Amino acid sequence: METSYLIETIIKIVTILLVFSALAGLGTYFERKVLAFMQRRLGPMMVGPYGLAQVAADGIKLFTKEDIIPTNVVARIFKIAPVITAATAFMAAAAIPFMPSFTIGGYTVNPIVSDINVGILYVLGVMAVGLYGPLLGGMASANKFSLLSAARGAAVFISYEVITGLSLLAPLMMVGSLSLIDLNNFQIEGQWMAVYQPVAFVLFWIAGFAETGRTPFHLVANDHEIIDGFGTEYSGMRWGLFFIGEYANMFFYSFLLAIIFLGGFGDGSVFGAFALLGKVAFFFFFFLWTRAAWPDVRPDQLMWLCWKVLMPLAVINIVITGFVLMF
Repeated sequence: METSYLIETIIKIVTILLVFSALAGLGTYFERKVLAFMQRRLGPMMVGPYGLAQVAADGIKLFTKEDIIPTNVVARIFKIAPVITAATAFMAAAAIPFMPSFTIGGYTVNPIVSDINVGILYVLGVMAVGLYGPLLGGMASANKFSLLSAARGAAVFISYEVITGLSLLAPLMMVGSLSLIDLNNFQIEGQWMAVYQPVAFVLFWIAGFAETGRTPFHLVANDHEIIDGFGTEYSGMRWGLFFIGEYANMFFYSFLLAIIFLGGFGDGSVFGAFALLGKVAFFFFFFLWTRAAWPDVRPDQLMWLCWKVLMPLAVINIVITGFVLMF
């Protein structure tokens, strides 16, 4: 029994690594196509049919491009920072149920690496550790602009972690569990959590843009700046690891939104599994849509929104939920 469990766990881990690494590459293709459509361009078209082979071309470039370590950087920290970003993103996936359970040849497979009873706490905790990747990368670079980018990026991540946690307190008070599977099952017999907790849903969704470093909260490396923020000094696959971590986080955060607030995979039927994938696809598309439709906000505006608008709303929502549950 222990051997079969170990083999199953290893297969799950390898599958997650391969599938979401590939999806991160495909995500760049879809982002280019979505932005091109919204800006009346064609996007990738030259490499392969409709530019589909551009993903493979970019992957080959990243793997074969020279890995440059600038002279004055703190080499060990500089090298490990991209690994932290990618590793924490994939570690967070360990407690996320990607599909309902299914049976193959009489053997029941649970598409979750570890169904721990504090799943949501683990996921958010590991994703929060991911801020050390950009922070250490910028601090280790011999570049003052990278340092500034890392500092403001850390400020954004830490601030919006507060909103992420506070927004989830109200739904967790209703469910009485930190397990993502329990959060999914709670919504089977009743309404989606977004119906019970619309304020928490919107707050968690907004915080997701800051957690994943996406527009309009893309202050770690604003697109209108000449440099690439904390990643300015990086090249090759080390830069690619930052990229993979960002897109993997977008997918995982989309799963969290769908499971916690939009019913997840429901009662575990085939329709529920496809419905979950559809919800995740919508949220991922929304991450891309906002990049085409919204400008980046200033750091002071972002902090004002966090501490003077979103946090009071989250606290008020918790208090109201507490009174409703009491009476």
